Parts: sequence; C-alpha cells; structure tokens
Amino acid sequence: MSERRHAYLLAAATTPFGRHEGCSALDLMADAANGALVQSGLHRADIDGVLCGYATTYPHLMLATLLSEKLGIDPEYAHGMQMGGATGAAMVMLARELVRSGRCRRLLVVAGENRLTGQAVDASIQTLAQVGEPETEVPNGASVPAYYALLASQYMHRTGTRRVDLAEFAVLMRRHAARHAHAHLTDVVSVEQVMASRPIATPLHLLDCCPISDGAVALVISADDGPVRISGAGQAHRHQHLSALRDILDTGAARAWQRARTDAGVEAGQIDYLAIYDSFTITLAMLLEELGFAPRGGAADRVRRGDFNADGALPLNTHGGLLSFGHSGVAGGMAHIAEAWTQLAGRATSRQAGPRRCALVHADGGVLSAHVSLVLQTEDAR
Repeated sequence: MSERRHAYLLAAATTPFGRHEGCSALDLMADAANGALVQSGLHRADIDGVLCGYATTYPHLMLATLLSEKLGIDPEYAHGMQMGGATGAAMVMLARELVRSGRCRRLLVVAGENRLTGQAVDASIQTLAQVGEPETEVPNGASVPAYYALLASQYMHRTGTRRVDLAEFAVLMRRHAARHAHAHLTDVVSVEQVMASRPIATPLHLLDCCPISDGAVALVISADDGPVRISGAGQAHRHQHLSALRDILDTGAARAWQRARTDAGVEAGQIDYLAIYDSFTITLAMLLEELGFAPRGGAADRVRRGDFNADGALPLNTHGGLLSFGHSGVAGGMAHIAEAWTQLAGRATSRQAGPRRCALVHADGGVLSAHVSLVLQTEDAR
C-alpha cells in the first residue's frame, strides 16, 4: 500500500463581508473562488475536485456542479455539503481525505451567500429555526437566538458566568475586526455598549449576536507542498435538537478536538492560534471552556488579561469572528479557516499576530450539535 499523501492549504480568499446589492450567492462564491485561484497560482484546469457549501438563499440541488459550470471547471469529483455552521470545516476535512487517498490532487472548497440582501430577516429566522425539534421546539416559536439563550441561561447558572463576562467577547471581536479591511462591523464597542444594546432573547442582547452578512470564502487544498498543512481532523455529533442535549458541559466539542489532536499527534500546549466558532458570545465562551483553553466560567478572565489579543499568548479570531467579521452562512465559519491560514502563512501584514505555527480551528453547526475540529500547522512545526 502506498504512503498516504499530506494535504496542504495553498490559498484562502474572502470577499468583503457586509452588503453586496445585486450579487447572488453564486456570484459571491465565484468571486472568492477566483481570488483563491489567483492566490494559489493554479489554473482552472488544475482543479480536479470542487466542494461547495449550501446556501439558504440559493437552494439549488447541485450547487457544486453549478459552481463548477459557472467557473469553467471540469472536476473529477464534486460534492455539496450541509452541516450548518460546521460545513466549512467538514468540507476541509473531506478535502484532506480526498487528497490523502489519491482521489483528488487539487480541490477548490467554496461557500458564500447573500444572506443580508437576498433574504428577508423574517425568512432567515424561520429557515434557521428549522434546526429545532419539529413537534415541540419549532411550533412553540423558538428561534436560533432563543435556543442559544436557553443554553446561556443554563450555562451561566452552572458555571457562574455573567452577562458582563459574555460582553468581553463582543468587545474583543470588534477590536479585531476593526483592523480587517473585509470585516462587516468595524466600529469599536465597549462592554457598557454591549450590555446596553437591545435585548434579543434573554440573556442575549443585540451585540451578543453575530450580524447577518453577504460574503464568500474559498480555499485551495492540494497535495502540492504549501505553507500550511492540514495535519489533523475530528468530528463529534452528540445531539441535533437542544431538547436532546444530555449534558451542557459535554456538547461534543472536546470529543472532536481530542480526535483531531490524536490524528495530528499534537498536544494542547502546542496550539498557538485559535479559530473558534462564535455565532453568539455564549457560543465562544462555552467552546473555549469545553475545549480546555479556559476553566469553566473563566474564559472572560483570559480576555481581560489580554491572552486572546492579537499580541497575546493565544490569539483568537483575529479577523473578528462571526460576531464582527460577519456571518454569511457557511462562509461565516470558513472565514475562521481563512484567517488561521493567513496568520500561519505569515500573510496578515499589519494584522500579523507574530509568527504562529499551530492552529486549532473549531466549528459547530445547529445548536452546538455538529462539531468539527481541524489542526493546521506550518511545516516547520512538524
């Protein structure tokens, strides 16, 4: 049996996130894909695999094939995927396996959506609420913010986390986004402003929630040597519906991270960059603590110490995360991967968080339901 290949991230491109009047999800995807191809130095004919995330504003049954047609690519393998916010990381995990098995050599991984301008807010809320249990949760009017508000209430009760603690994450993400030219929200905010923003679903307020954005992200993953290797990946799926969550302290995040860490052969102490899903401030607090990067109820203390700053011990979401860079469906989570690549490849220019060698990317879909962890490393970190 031949030795399995390594899989490398050759390029990562994002469109600006925010408002793109008149652009469809497919237009945005193509824009990001073209940017990634230029960055990688590859031609369309070099791409033999295309993976594409779903778009609620463009519910085509064959998006990967449709995007390939639009780009003029003739792939040997094309695949569309739906795993909520974990879709982007799951596509990277699949791309790695396709490269390692020899099925594909160079893949384009793309997601994008015009969720801000292409869909009414009420329609978006109704569509996303369908992750709830259809007989008990959805009929009672639950929404995604409501699901996460319930998580927040229980988690705050069990760990002593306070609203002011959650506000620290919103402030940090906005500060990071203020330095990124493609971020949706760039006005710096204070803890007091977060606390005073209008209630959405108690205890979550407006600035505890990510914005709805238009935008797209594209990655090129290849067997060809590149600046960043995808060295480990793992998944965990403990529940789909919030009412089926057995233990709020064990959502599956730690299990996915353990599998990725074992796969990569790394220890937690080797991680020097974090890219953690942050649809709400409570999402970020819970994931950081379940993944072991802060004690229960103690993640905000690390924020206050500056540990997660760009110049801190463990930079976190230096693009601003979903909370400020923006949330454009699957692309919102993929932006974390793009930023991790940018930092590890040393291409963040004035935003560079020093030399970084080993990143954990963690994404979740649904209501902390589908978890995917990736370990990205520079070659000199092996």
